[in-house]
Amino acid sequence: MISRKNLYFFFKQTPEMKDIVTPLKNLAEVHGFHLVHSIEEANIIVSVGGDNAFLQAIRKTGFREDCLYIGVNTDQLGFYTDFTINDQERMIQAMKNEELEVRLYPVLEVSVNNEKPIFCLNECSIRSNVIKTFVIDVVIDDFAFETFRGDGMIVSTPTGSTAYNKSVRGAVIDPTLPSMQVSELASLNNNQYRTLGSPFVLGPDRTLLLKVVQDGNDHPIIGADNEALSLRHAKDIRIQLADRQIKVLKLKTNSFWQKVQRNFL
Repeated sequence: MISRKNLYFFFKQTPEMKDIVTPLKNLAEVHGFHLVHSIEEANIIVSVGGDNAFLQAIRKTGFREDCLYIGVNTDQLGFYTDFTINDQERMIQAMKNEELEVRLYPVLEVSVNNEKPIFCLNECSIRSNVIKTFVIDVVIDDFAFETFRGDGMIVSTPTGSTAYNKSVRGAVIDPTLPSMQVSELASLNNNQYRTLGSPFVLGPDRTLLLKVVQDGNDHPIIGADNEALSLRHAKDIRIQLADRQIKVLKLKTNSFWQKVQRNFL
């Protein structure tokens, strides 16, 4: 903690957000932190916004393993943001008094058509781009598991299990369990197509291959967290847990399950 002093602030570059972030920058400098203007110089990256801003910060800064990420919300606390903009002194004191801990979050590695992999902190989603179902052959490791027909599929991390995954009745997974969860979007189950019909969880050493069957609707939308990827002709989507983890600075008194209780119960 003490040796990490180079702070980079990631936020939406609007006049309103600049006014919000300026006092936070001043406070950081007063307490001995050095503000840097490039991502490469930083060893602490502070995201200011909400959970969506945090996901963007992770993506735009390259899913770095060699720095710490901190989430500061401009409204209420989120799943990735342990502080609010109105609680600035609390954040500084927590950092100085070692009331924080580093939590490691699993990341998905996604390769489309064997191209350069992309990474996801929440989930990777595959959805139809037209009002029509499409077919996916689901392969676990080298085992042909099922043939899916429907609107799409979601593959989520444990921390992403409370997001899009939960909205389609996926399970909430403890982030201390390195795994990925596969959930269906409006699957068809009849005499021709048969799926498990419920979400399933794969361990850290599994590889999931989703093969889009070419039947005229072969341009699905691939979503990486809160971004749609500009990919066409997606045929093979290979997903596994990456060999990297994101280091997030969190309050010791604000566990994942406390957040689940606060947000949903």
